[in-house]
Amino acid sequence: MALRCGIVGLPNVGKSTLFNCLSNAKAQSANFPFCTIEPNLGVITVPDKRLIRLAEIDNPKKIVPTTIEIVDIAGLVKGASKGEGLGNQFLANIREVDAVIHVIRCFENDNIIHVDGSINPIRDKEVIDIELQLKDLETVENRISKLQKQAKVGGDRVALKTVTIAERLKEVLITGKSARTLALTEDEEDLIHDFFLLTRKPVVYVCNVDEASASTGNAMTEAFRKSVEDEQAEILVIAAATEADIAELESYEEKQLFLEDLGLDEPGVNKLIHAAYKLLNLQTYFTTGADESRAWTFVKGIKAPKAAGIIHSDFEKGFIRAEVIKYEDYVTLGSESACREVGKIAVEGKEYVVQDGDIMHFRFNV
Repeated sequence: MALRCGIVGLPNVGKSTLFNCLSNAKAQSANFPFCTIEPNLGVITVPDKRLIRLAEIDNPKKIVPTTIEIVDIAGLVKGASKGEGLGNQFLANIREVDAVIHVIRCFENDNIIHVDGSINPIRDKEVIDIELQLKDLETVENRISKLQKQAKVGGDRVALKTVTIAERLKEVLITGKSARTLALTEDEEDLIHDFFLLTRKPVVYVCNVDEASASTGNAMTEAFRKSVEDEQAEILVIAAATEADIAELESYEEKQLFLEDLGLDEPGVNKLIHAAYKLLNLQTYFTTGADESRAWTFVKGIKAPKAAGIIHSDFEKGFIRAEVIKYEDYVTLGSESACREVGKIAVEGKEYVVQDGDIMHFRFNV
């Protein structure tokens, strides 16, 4: 899939450390601002216990999990909207991602400098928000000017309607709120899609804490959580440096012991990967058999032919039907043949909306 999440935040909040935990790529981590200059791209495996269970049943020659792409973007500072620091580059890079993982520093460490000289999670978030809102305000005002000319000269009704939406966005941004806080209908959303607004992108907040706060959080994470209650955004508490240590352990048993000592049931990065997956509006269907058990990523709401096309374009072009088994039925009955015997394989046509966890087999003719 082409959809990507971007990791953003101020310099030295732990973005690159978190990125290194998430992906096989190794971004440079160092104790000075702008350590990351060019954005680092990582392809991340999405952990899924359902795929493991299917593999246990079918014992395939190969197991292929699904993946998402994640980008570590250079740190932003005050004045970025006017080109300060690496502002222009930062804003261009964030414009290219589909969702945002906003890392907030919630730990004290005198050995790791803070770009503003002190630790204040709420202030740090506001710095990022303000710069993105200012850039969005500039974008919206420019579009309003162009659209008004189109509406006046050509009597363009679409332009007139888009101006009305843009004016509403402008009012939101002027009050210091992000564009994502304005509720729009699906049709209205389509009209402003090509604005590519930075603060319209969905966001998950990651509070980066020290090891002692990994399972319970701390006073800073609680204060931050209260400050963003009206955003209804997901907030995760992760000790990035500790996650990096866990990632270096070789065996599953060692990792589990480490997690138990911290009071965690799974690595924080696993929760973050699932949050990013959800943020991108992604779901998973499976194909499984003796040769391969595989997870496939799709955008929620797509129909069977489009899902088939994810495997190969010919599958979509020549789509005839899809044979669908629900995951629970497959696991309970233990095989495709058993599901077939008791009528648990549904034959679906072109209008079938694929569901998360579906086990699918496509019939096609090209």
